[in-house]
Amino acid sequence: MLLRLAYLVVLRVFGWLALLARSDRAKDTEILILRHQVAVLQRQVKTPRLSWADRAVMAALARLLPRGQLGQLRLIISPRTLLRWHACIVRRHWTYPRRAPGRPRTAKPVRVLVLEMARDNPGWGYRRIHGELAALGYKLAPSTVWQILNDAGIDPAPRRSRQNWRAFLETQAKTILAADFFHVDTVFLRRLYVLFFIEHGTRRVHLAGITAHPTGSGWPSRPGTC
Repeated sequence: MLLRLAYLVVLRVFGWLALLARSDRAKDTEILILRHQVAVLQRQVKTPRLSWADRAVMAALARLLPRGQLGQLRLIISPRTLLRWHACIVRRHWTYPRRAPGRPRTAKPVRVLVLEMARDNPGWGYRRIHGELAALGYKLAPSTVWQILNDAGIDPAPRRSRQNWRAFLETQAKTILAADFFHVDTVFLRRLYVLFFIEHGTRRVHLAGITAHPTGSGWPSRPGTC
């Protein structure tokens, strides 16, 4: 399969080089002839069969065109199918060995102790229970204690202030800045990571940088605001 894909890629590259020497009139004429041939095939063949290598080549070439022009092409398959093929190629490229999702489950004796502390001390919140567990030598995150209490139907923070989270955000939104990043995959299956910040008060997004190596020595300096 990989050999066939390499053969098709080399064949298309040499075909592109051969087109450079031809005139625009000859190219336009060939495009019209090929479009007519595709129209004839679409009337005769309802479901064309393409190999994985054929799909990979067509999906890669289609990503080089603007999405608006892609919808105007006369193809044996729909533009949405081409985009789905490209997404499948990206997914297969970044497939890692399967493993159990999430972190290992907290040991049952620890969960029992957390629930016992909460029932014996109704006024204790999850942070107080976490502190007591740390003093006893148990190492777990405060969020784990919160999750154990929440799963058991116990309020993780019974002594919190009257101000709810919504009211807090409304009063402090102008001073809150959140950070996150996402990734995009290019046509050559190169993954780029984008770091950005968002102001909660104005919903303004600040682009901090784009890089292919997020664990490198530093991010490229490409600030922007949108």
